[in-house]
This record gives sequence, C-alpha cells and structure tokens, in this order.
Amino acid sequence: MKNSTLIKDNINNLTDFWKTVGTPFLSYHKNDSFEYCKIENSGWPNKLWFRNDISKNNVLDIRKTMQRNSGLVIPYWDIFGTNSNEILDAYGFEIKSEQVAMALKLDQKFELQHNLSFKKIDNEQDAKIWSDLYPNAFGYVISKEILIHNHNNVHFYLASLDNQPIGTFMLFQTQNDIGIHGVGVIPEMRRKGLAEEIMKFALNLSIDLQADYALLQASAMGKDIYTRLGFEDLFVIKNYILKAL
Repeated sequence: MKNSTLIKDNINNLTDFWKTVGTPFLSYHKNDSFEYCKIENSGWPNKLWFRNDISKNNVLDIRKTMQRNSGLVIPYWDIFGTNSNEILDAYGFEIKSEQVAMALKLDQKFELQHNLSFKKIDNEQDAKIWSDLYPNAFGYVISKEILIHNHNNVHFYLASLDNQPIGTFMLFQTQNDIGIHGVGVIPEMRRKGLAEEIMKFALNLSIDLQADYALLQASAMGKDIYTRLGFEDLFVIKNYILKAL
C-alpha cells in the first residue's frame, strides 16, 4: 500500500483540514516556503508545514515565524529520504511527539458491538459539550468557535454511552478520501473497547459518504487499534517545536 498517491493524499487531507478550519478566523497564512495556521484561544491546529523538503534557506524564516506565534508545531513528513530533519535539530528545534500516517481501503462495513449513540454537532449548545469534553481525552483545547464556524465543512461527532458524552471524532473529506481525526475517549472510559467502536462507526460513516480510503495519523496510544482494523503504515511524522530558551 505504500504508494506515493496515498502518501500525498494523507498529507493533503491533513493540511487542507488545518487550512479549512483556520480560514474563518483569518488564521491561515502562506508564503513561498511554508504555510501555517495559528488560532487564538485554541490548542489546535496551530501548525506550520511545508509542501517540499526543508532547507537551510528557509529555516531561519521558520524560526522567526514560530517565535512570533507561540505554540506552533512543525509536522516533519519523513518521506524525502534526505535526513533533512537534521537541519531542524541543528537550528534549535526538538521533537515533541511522533505519529504514523496510515490508510485503509474502505470496502466493507464493521459490525458495531456497544450501545453507543452518536450526534453530529450543528449548534452552539452541542459544540460547547464537545469542546468541553475534548481536552479530557487529548489534553488540549479545540474551541467551540471552531466547531460553530466549520460544521458545514467538517463532520464533528460526539459519542455517548447511556446519554453521557464519552468521546469525540472528526471527519474531513477531500475528494474520495476521508480523514479521521480526533478520535478520543475520556480517561475513565478507556480500556473498554469504546475507542475502537467509535472508529468502526466513523469508518462505516465514511463508506456512507462514498469515500474510497480512510486516512489518519496515529499516536502510539491509538496505533494498535488502527492496525487491528486493517490500516497500513504509510510514513512517520515527527512533530517539532522550538526548544525553550
């Protein structure tokens, strides 16, 4: 499955997602070398990314932009075969986390086991419930304003058990691909198979939306679930931040 098209599609879905949610806030910016999105009062997306391999010629400009916009993270796509991430290492950046980009061909639906209920977010009241729950699962904030301004372009879903909200996910479609993002469960409801159930529902919904592939970027905590569901690895993402002075 490791083909250049799926690698490109994975990156495009993710970066178009950031661009889409940032645009209503005038928070998306682009120059010749890189793009970035920094939304105030939100812990996400707050990313700076580039389409081509990084070089010493643009790393100083990247540093200045990140110093002016605290909290930005650089996702380095480990796809170039050049070890150019060593430039970031040499210019005062450090790895915050790593993810694995993955893909799944959508050809059959999954049977659901648990009695979860799902609600698509389309109003301010539900957006606040979603936004209040999300940091419990992930440790950072996605403001309710992001949901309010983007619910026509992004599928935001709240998962509940016995009428109690317990988890979240987001779907973002680019052509025939669906990016699955923000799949999380609050800590007290983990290790019960609920995150996997949310993923199965999200994948079934992706099929209903006529997507051919599901794409995601897995943390270490979630990767086993995705592998079990049939996702295959594409490439590694190394997330860099500026070292503290």
